[in-house]
Amino acid sequence: MRIKKSDQLKLKTFLKLFFLCLAVFILLFLYLIWNLSPITENIVTEPVVFKRHDVVVAVVACGDRFEETMTMLKSALMFTTIHINFLVVSDDKLIDRFKEKLGQWKTLTKNRFSYKVLPLTFPVDEAEEWKKLFKLCASQRLFLPELLKDVDSLLYMDTDTLFLTPVEDVWDHFYKMNSSQMAALAPEHEEPNVAWYNRFAKHPYYGKLGVNSGVMLMNLTKMRAFRWSEYVVPIYKKFKLKITWGDQDIINIIFHYHPGKLYIYPCRYNFRPDHCMYNSVCKSAEKKGVAVLHGSRGFFHSDKQPVFKAIYQAVEEFNLGTDSKQIFLQSVETYLEEKKNTNCGHVRDIFLKNLKNYIEE
Repeated sequence: MRIKKSDQLKLKTFLKLFFLCLAVFILLFLYLIWNLSPITENIVTEPVVFKRHDVVVAVVACGDRFEETMTMLKSALMFTTIHINFLVVSDDKLIDRFKEKLGQWKTLTKNRFSYKVLPLTFPVDEAEEWKKLFKLCASQRLFLPELLKDVDSLLYMDTDTLFLTPVEDVWDHFYKMNSSQMAALAPEHEEPNVAWYNRFAKHPYYGKLGVNSGVMLMNLTKMRAFRWSEYVVPIYKKFKLKITWGDQDIINIIFHYHPGKLYIYPCRYNFRPDHCMYNSVCKSAEKKGVAVLHGSRGFFHSDKQPVFKAIYQAVEEFNLGTDSKQIFLQSVETYLEEKKNTNCGHVRDIFLKNLKNYIEE
């Protein structure tokens, strides 16, 4: 039986339409699969909103930094008298751990804080390169102004820092900034003869001795108006072969060219081993005591400067919700007495002076 020519044309047309529709369906299906898949590593999936005067403590933690980060956050809760907000940015492996532990702490402290835990987000090409720049994930901080569009200001803390003062004591420096200043940092060093930037840096840096980025007040609203993110990538590309300290060097370069945008607070707000390992060089700490301790280069976990490890141990052992601040002070005094014959132990009173102001009053 022969098929009429007209019927053959109809069949060919039908088959063409059928395969065309099939192709469109397959493409649509693939598009939906791609766009609906949960790519949480590089996308912030929920808006983060804090009011203008909310005190926000932010930290970026990846790899093996979970316990160290929780110890830092615990120190923030130990002395504050206000409700604070924690913002933790982390890799996928740690997100659930942070949520579980912070949830437990909310119960222990009767909801004295709020928290949000977000996935890493690097809105640039070569995201893996940025992720591994210097300390794992530390460069995430450079992109916070654009990623947190509904957050006005925050206090960024390295994981290896500890509060020995209420968070609001640091936060109050926001109110001391002038209208041009958009961030606050402490000097990298106080003594030119042993400072790093003036002796070794091969790139521009802030002022005479540079700044340390471990404790950084960030007015994100002003940083966005400054178009901060537009400086970060070009500077990295220009100086990538000359930077040693990753995101800290990039921050130094930006403020070298825009020094009027930076507020400098005293070294007692970012006290590091360099301030006491040779001589006591932080005069503000000698006068008022250490406010924030920074165990940079792993000093919280080594015996190179036992005072730093001892204070970290005392905070780590403190039990939220049950232990008193007086118990903590006694532990610190006992541990420091044992370390009095070490370099930083010779000036152990500077680690107690500020603590006593808030514990014995």
